[in-house]
Amino acid sequence: MIRKILLLIFIIFISLNLSAQKKELRLIQKLLDNADEKISNVQEALNLLESNSQLLLSSEPKYKSHYYFLLGLSNQKLNNFNKAVESFNNSKNIEKNSNLNKYTTLINQNEISLTNDMINFAVNLNNEEKYEDASKILYLAYSLDKENNIDYLFYAASSAVNGLDYDNALEYYLKLKSIGYEGITTKYFVTEVATGQEIEVDVSTYDLYKKSKEYTNLREEITKSRLPEIVKNISLIYISKGQNVLAMQAIKDAREISPKDINLILTEADLYIKLGDELKFAELMQEAIEQDPNNAILYYNLGVVNANQGKRSIAIDYYKKSIEIDPLYEASYLNIASSILDGESSIVEEMNSLGTSSADNRKYDELKVKREQLFVEAIPYLEKLVSINPKNIDAITTLKNIYGTIGDSVNFKKYKDLLESF
Repeated sequence: MIRKILLLIFIIFISLNLSAQKKELRLIQKLLDNADEKISNVQEALNLLESNSQLLLSSEPKYKSHYYFLLGLSNQKLNNFNKAVESFNNSKNIEKNSNLNKYTTLINQNEISLTNDMINFAVNLNNEEKYEDASKILYLAYSLDKENNIDYLFYAASSAVNGLDYDNALEYYLKLKSIGYEGITTKYFVTEVATGQEIEVDVSTYDLYKKSKEYTNLREEITKSRLPEIVKNISLIYISKGQNVLAMQAIKDAREISPKDINLILTEADLYIKLGDELKFAELMQEAIEQDPNNAILYYNLGVVNANQGKRSIAIDYYKKSIEIDPLYEASYLNIASSILDGESSIVEEMNSLGTSSADNRKYDELKVKREQLFVEAIPYLEKLVSINPKNIDAITTLKNIYGTIGDSVNFKKYKDLLESF
């Protein structure tokens, strides 16, 4: 008789326990279903899950998997993505071992939403310059579906670089390089007839607008390969680690694949300039010019190299070629003026070395005229630069000093007042 009573009590206890479990899970589910209306519901749901964890985790597999599913949703809504992924995985593993699939199906259906939440959160972290945290979230998003989320590994690497986390950045970039990732996509653009404004749309919208009279000038654009940036960053990370041989090998590997890729040529040139090999840099810049003869920046860079080597006249010719291609390229105007004025120091040094004899006085006057001729030669380039950019402090300051030196008080005051107005 006692055994029957004890068995009955046990059955009642189990029944009450299951009822309590179901009640708590339903309440938590309801809180999460209404989370968008009241965010405090999420924290309340999480508190209930934690306070009832012992009860729920000692129950049947279907309740345990439900518990972890709800725990995952709660943490997802609170941007605790590592805990969310861990909880979802626990739910799926329980169902796998118990031949269940209810919450596994729901978790799989939720994966796109989870990924989008991660990406949006990572974007905000990057905007707040919390690059390392953003990189970790982006890598987690990649790990959810490594085949289809490969772009997020690239973004994780970029954020890691910004956060100076070079070890993880290098690991991610090497992975991308090993699988031949280029990240080439097609972008779609349409122009609104009413406003004349071009907008980017997704492919479905693009196909839909083909039949609409409200949009015109439909066009597709193939994005550039991300390989040059990947290889460049691999090489720069190796350089920062003092591993120049590996840096050079990374670029050479890429150039074997795309020998005519101008971005790779420039990357290799950039590496040589960092290594102090200006001759090899100049050689590669010439190769780049052969690929892109109308690129003002390439001629500017050759000007800089020749200026560093003391070849002022050659440098000036390259700078002039640069502004011939791009008349608004500010740096070339400033560097032409700087190269011209570089000759001043030797003149001043010679003037200061002269004595007080009649011959020295005549020589001094000759050198003074020569010095002023340099100023007169540089002035047009500086004034052109100021006309392009009225707030170029370097150009305005140099003009003020030049006019002050040659005794042009009107222009001296003009540029002095302009400088003081900022």
